[in-house]
Amino acid sequence: MTKPLISYYGDDFTGSTDVMEALASNGVETVLFLEKPDDALLSRFATARAFGLAGTSRSEMPEWMDTHLRDAFEWLKTLDAELCHYKVCSTFDSAPGIGNIGRAIELGRAVFGETTVPLIVGAPQIRRYTAFGQLFAAYQGRNYRIDRHPVMSRHPVTPMDEADILRHLARQTDLSSALIDNVSISGAFGGTNAGILLLDVLDAATQAAAGNILWNELRRESRFVCGSSGVEYALIHAWSAAGVIGERPRFDDAGPVDRIAVVSGSVSPTTERQIRHALDNGFDGVALDPLALSGDESGSAITHATDAALNILSSGKSVVLYTALGPSADRGGELTSSGSRHRIGQALGRIQRELVAKAGLSRAVVAGGDTSSHALGEMGISALTLKMPLPQTPGSPLCIAHGNHADGLEIALKGGQVGGDDYFSMIRAGRP
Repeated sequence: MTKPLISYYGDDFTGSTDVMEALASNGVETVLFLEKPDDALLSRFATARAFGLAGTSRSEMPEWMDTHLRDAFEWLKTLDAELCHYKVCSTFDSAPGIGNIGRAIELGRAVFGETTVPLIVGAPQIRRYTAFGQLFAAYQGRNYRIDRHPVMSRHPVTPMDEADILRHLARQTDLSSALIDNVSISGAFGGTNAGILLLDVLDAATQAAAGNILWNELRRESRFVCGSSGVEYALIHAWSAAGVIGERPRFDDAGPVDRIAVVSGSVSPTTERQIRHALDNGFDGVALDPLALSGDESGSAITHATDAALNILSSGKSVVLYTALGPSADRGGELTSSGSRHRIGQALGRIQRELVAKAGLSRAVVAGGDTSSHALGEMGISALTLKMPLPQTPGSPLCIAHGNHADGLEIALKGGQVGGDDYFSMIRAGRP
């Protein structure tokens, strides 16, 4: 196996496929593992130049990270890639007690022996921008500072009330930090002694400059990097300029299927619009009680939901099962324990596994970043590769599943803020 260009750990599953899409659609063959692979599985992807490991750290506590994330970094280090990336959500939502990005950076520094960890969050391809250290994100055609974003400022678990990325990180780590802002990034790089170095990305020019600094300057001493898929989009510029990668490959449309099943644990208004669009365009819906799915007696709720969905699928229609229709229907405040949201995702994964097997489905969708992280572990999927990128809604591609019980299944993982209103219909149609 040749030396990989990059390895990465995704803090949730939808974010992990976001990175895979950015790499594979630009000619970097990529495989995403859902857990550390054995030698037999790893050998199936001997020609890959990028290796990902999908995780759940976005919804975990620092104590969990100290064991599980450190172990993941230790395994990624054995791949000896040119860079190792801790991938975080492009909205950077996190908190000291949940999804602590600062703690993750500390662990990465300890494993890889770093002095400075580069940080890139801006990614214009997915409408995320950083300017003078402030994070902006688009919503419904408008750009908002993240602490004024209609959705992320009200996130049910990790609301973003600070747009200054380094100030936000200062709540999570005592590491020193520095910024190369969007004005100075195109000049000569003078080095830094800071523990964290944020590189602004506002547009194509600053993205190319950030990629150049990361690949040609910082990589000499810093093999560990943190950030969104903006890391990969920046590196694509540098790799292309250096002749490391060739032309972008061509992907054919996947083509239509007669039925798909969607399971959703997202409370995002974006997902709400997508569900409503689906219900108006040939899907039938099954409303789920998240409290029942997360409770001790969840088995009967899972069975009831599965039976209802199988009846819809047997009639020749597609189905979407959902725990909420938007933030106004979110019952998260009624959940009784910190593990309740995990159990909801696991329950949705068990439902989806049964629907795929019993209805003979060849294509499926899981909506919600945290949901996907916990659902796929129940579906018998070991790895994912890219089937079809979605250029107009990057970050939620159609993938091919690899695994004993799901080999060949086409599956899309959709984050709460990702996709147009017709996303589920588009996946059913198999064309962007």
